[in-house]
Amino acid sequence: MKKIIFLGISLITLVSIFHYSSSKDPEINYARFNLVAPGVLRTPAERFNNIVDYPYKPNYLMIGDTRIHYLDEGPKDGDIIYLLHGEPAWSYLFRKMIPTLTQAGYRVIAPDMVGFGKSDKYISIDDYSHQMHVDKMAQLIIELDLNNITAHVHDWGGLVGLRVISEEPNRFTRIIASNTSLIAPGRGFIKDLMSYIIYPLFKLGIWFQGPASWEEFIGGDGFTNWIRYSRYTDNIDVGGVMQTLGNVSDAERAGYEAPYPNATYKAGAQIFPYLIPSELRKNEAAYREVFEKWHKPFLIANSDNDPVTGNNPRMVDMLKRIPSAQEIIIEGPGHFLQEEAGPEYAQLIIDFIDGNPQPFKKDRAVPNINL
Repeated sequence: MKKIIFLGISLITLVSIFHYSSSKDPEINYARFNLVAPGVLRTPAERFNNIVDYPYKPNYLMIGDTRIHYLDEGPKDGDIIYLLHGEPAWSYLFRKMIPTLTQAGYRVIAPDMVGFGKSDKYISIDDYSHQMHVDKMAQLIIELDLNNITAHVHDWGGLVGLRVISEEPNRFTRIIASNTSLIAPGRGFIKDLMSYIIYPLFKLGIWFQGPASWEEFIGGDGFTNWIRYSRYTDNIDVGGVMQTLGNVSDAERAGYEAPYPNATYKAGAQIFPYLIPSELRKNEAAYREVFEKWHKPFLIANSDNDPVTGNNPRMVDMLKRIPSAQEIIIEGPGHFLQEEAGPEYAQLIIDFIDGNPQPFKKDRAVPNINL
């Protein structure tokens, strides 16, 4: 009996100490973790109050253990334009494009992938995978019963979105891909063998090189530095990435940082680059089974100041395996051309739908950044 009383008193004491320490230390506020399921976080809605130029109504759909956010703007009977973001963006990326598209009579669907924007976020990097993202985004399209879709994919939105399209090809009418690709080894016996070992070798190489600093990332010319930085950092600088690659203002930077009250919410953004070569065999199957037989319109619309495709021409060559692929170059903008030329790029999508896409040029703007 004495042991039971002692254990009870000890338990009460430990709980009291826990609550006292969590409220006393301003850096540890357990009440703000916002867990909605084991291992799943939900960003508080008030984080998105008053961000600039994002007046759009949220829509939500439960897919498995996560609530997915998506925008659904424009006339419900309009032809659908599907916009899928990349790393480390969310549907906020398309705020400058949506008015042009909806005013032209199109219905815009723009989801946030798991770990980004207003969608739920896994705490552990181990819960994120390329296939998980494909499954969630494909299920959203199925449950919304979207058809006759013009898909725009960008950055990681290409790696995920093109795989989604390969699983539901009859729902899509045309595709425009900007500053992205679907990474695959290609045909041939040796390449088939290499597809089994490239990702393990890649992970070994990242481990061997170890972490990269922010300065190495922004000052280097190798994509590996970006992966080393994002994979090993304790708190990925989402806003800094968007200002470095997207030329955004301080106010816009705050919009990109809104989904992340603290580093606990950033596992999805942290691990995304590390997953790039994780599904080469599935990506190759998508080419062979779907995209090498794709004769519907497909447009590659890259910007000439994009360091990703600009330094990796093979990414563009991979997409040219698609028989109907045509390529244009947009002069001026960097990687996030949706930020630097949103209305112009939206008009390009409309022109693409009309069968007459034309390249354009826009000088890079100087953002309002407080140093």
